[in-house]
Amino acid sequence: MKVFVTGASGYIGTAVCAKLRDFGHQVIGLARSLASARKLEDAGAQAVHGDMRDLPLVARAARESDAVIHLAQEYSADTAQLDRRIAETVLEEFRLTGRPFLYTSGVWVMGDTGGEEADETTPIHPIPLVAWRPAHEQLVLEAQGPRGIVIRPAMVYGRGGGFAGDFQRQARQQGVVRHVGAGDNRWPLVHVDDLAGLYVLALQAPAGSLYFASAGPSMRVQDVARAAAAPCGARVEAIPVEEARRAMGLMADALTLDQLISSRKAMRELGWTPQAKSVLEELSS
Repeated sequence: MKVFVTGASGYIGTAVCAKLRDFGHQVIGLARSLASARKLEDAGAQAVHGDMRDLPLVARAARESDAVIHLAQEYSADTAQLDRRIAETVLEEFRLTGRPFLYTSGVWVMGDTGGEEADETTPIHPIPLVAWRPAHEQLVLEAQGPRGIVIRPAMVYGRGGGFAGDFQRQARQQGVVRHVGAGDNRWPLVHVDDLAGLYVLALQAPAGSLYFASAGPSMRVQDVARAAAAPCGARVEAIPVEEARRAMGLMADALTLDQLISSRKAMRELGWTPQAKSVLEELSS
């Protein structure tokens, strides 16, 4: 299968492209820079030079592919509008084909789960940072013709990336790991390699499928921070939420969510079996 991937050279995209190749798929990756293009080509993928704002380019790459995985997100005032246009462009190209379009959302659309485990049937309460995402999910899930599939990854870790990787870098470079709030809230987590495996499996999912990607129990943020700090002998500090809001804006509230998430549906329907180390094992190794 020829798979077009947006965000192919990014943190999650790199793992997804590698996993696709492991399963014998041909990868076409969108590359904004020459450096990104070289990275993709060195890894055995075909690079398409351009960015998400070049919708005719996105349409052409989708038209020439058997599937599209949308991972890219531009962090700007146009984030929501651009994401919508990408989804609409791919869905239009796939309108009469039945080809799979995998759209990436995230667990933050759930809001705080109130100490209860959420699954794909649980009503959503998106935080302001991602208030626009549910409409895009519905656009994909209800598309007629394409096989629209939505993945909601948990907090991603592994390969030195994600917020756990940020904690590690703080410990090594600054001697202190800072988390927002008291740190009693729990994060659902997934290793980037396990997440990549789910994307590959989801290429075969039926139209209208929605899956959470979370592996193992949710972890208290202060425990993740301590695990990152311990190998360096760094200390752990709590940043007051109001202070964090002034510095980080809406992201501060995302990092203080307390969430319990079930991925039993992906395991049951797709045979997804996460195998990576837990985040605490990863940070302590």
